[in-house]
Amino acid sequence: MIVEDNEVSAIFLKTILKDFTQKIIHAKTGEQAAEECKTNDDFDLILMDIKMPGMNGCEATRLIRQFNKEVIIIAQTAFGLSGDKENAISSGCNDYISKPIKKAELLELIQKYFNK
Repeated sequence: MIVEDNEVSAIFLKTILKDFTQKIIHAKTGEQAAEECKTNDDFDLILMDIKMPGMNGCEATRLIRQFNKEVIIIAQTAFGLSGDKENAISSGCNDYISKPIKKAELLELIQKYFNK
């Protein structure tokens, strides 16, 4: 699942991931992401935007972790400020990537979790 409120960023991520997955769900809010996870436990990976209106990515991750401890959640944010990575990890994200996202960097990060 891609959790991203920016449509251009979501399209970019879908383009990168289309060859590696059968299905991509796009949630535009943290609330929508949490609801999708409650009703569908088939997710292997969530790319979680941290800065979103309403429920941010850290809040959504904490909520998802209450009922799904297994899904890999990679935080993504344009705001690479000091402490962002630590906040994302402490909220339950497995890893973190800064925007602008580079395709090779994202694929390497994903392979870290799925090519074991």
